[in-house]
Amino acid sequence: MVFCYIKCGEIEGWSQSVRGAGFVFGADAVKEFNRKNGISLICRAHQLAMEGFKQMFDNFLFTVWSAPNYCYRCGDVAFILELDENLKKYYQLFEAAPTDRSSNSKKTIAEQFLR
Repeated sequence: MVFCYIKCGEIEGWSQSVRGAGFVFGADAVKEFNRKNGISLICRAHQLAMEGFKQMFDNFLFTVWSAPNYCYRCGDVAFILELDENLKKYYQLFEAAPTDRSSNSKKTIAEQFLR
């Protein structure tokens, strides 16, 4: 089962994703899942968050994004969330490394692409 793409505030419970795989879910589903499993936070990844992270549903769900300037075009930042043994949160943001577009050096092409 794949859980994906959350539209904050628009969905109650669970619903089939229009993307063809997985499910979308709302705040009530997150809170119920956390309650049933005795947890206070779901931390997830793999959804673009321009600020590097996104807290949702009264902070019961946290999305972390780890690819700064995704595809060299999005202008987003990356984020690391660290939790200590008391679940205190520590955050660290990362910007993309600068790219050198002025380089005139020839790039090596792998032999398998020359056939």
